[in-house]
Amino acid sequence: MTERLDGTVALITGASSGIGAATATALAARGAAVAVVARRRDRLDALAAGIREAGGRALVLEADITDESQATDAVAQTVSELGRLDTLVNNAGVMLLGPVESAPLDEWQRMVDINLSAFLFMAHASLPHLLRAAQDSPRRVADMVNISSTAGRFPGAGRAVYNATKHAMNGFSDALRQEVNKRHVRVSLVEPGATGTELTTHNREEIMAGIQAQIGSFEMLHAEDIADAIEYIVTRPRRVAVNEMLVRPTEQ
Repeated sequence: MTERLDGTVALITGASSGIGAATATALAARGAAVAVVARRRDRLDALAAGIREAGGRALVLEADITDESQATDAVAQTVSELGRLDTLVNNAGVMLLGPVESAPLDEWQRMVDINLSAFLFMAHASLPHLLRAAQDSPRRVADMVNISSTAGRFPGAGRAVYNATKHAMNGFSDALRQEVNKRHVRVSLVEPGATGTELTTHNREEIMAGIQAQIGSFEMLHAEDIADAIEYIVTRPRRVAVNEMLVRPTEQ
């Protein structure tokens, strides 16, 4: 049976569009108060307005979580203003593809900063609150859901550093899961396949042509499909942990 999230608080990174925005809407509909984090304030405000109009509660946090102090402050502000933290969804990420030989190193650094460093900052800052929530919430469980990728399982030419950041997320997540599962903090991975979001749009023009040729031949997932997977994970009974979920378009 799917459980409600009334009385809980969820923090979602990369919430200004795509999977993050869809997840915030879905968890708010289940009764969670949501804190939404990203750099684009206007989009966060519009998202929060929609959640509030539907009867939910939303806190807007404009932050660059690649900065450790801003990541830590986002967690602290969530707990200060919403009272607790039961669910963290680490969704912020960027995918910049291309061969290693000709890659601009600033693209590699950007992926390391967003996909890995920001993720680690948020996980570290949130963990004490998640451990506390697992002890004192009515559901007696807390969740960290980390949004990886099929690239976290399957290396491929033209995406070496993106692969590296997502493999790192996968390894960290399972190690952390083993550290905290006895205290009922569930650490879960969601690995989306091709999803129709803004993720591919940050690539160089010459790379975009190849991406479009690859994904244009099948129907991609929608952001709501991945939000549905996240919602499923965090609404399981305390005894059920979904450690890993791979979600791909049927034809991929």
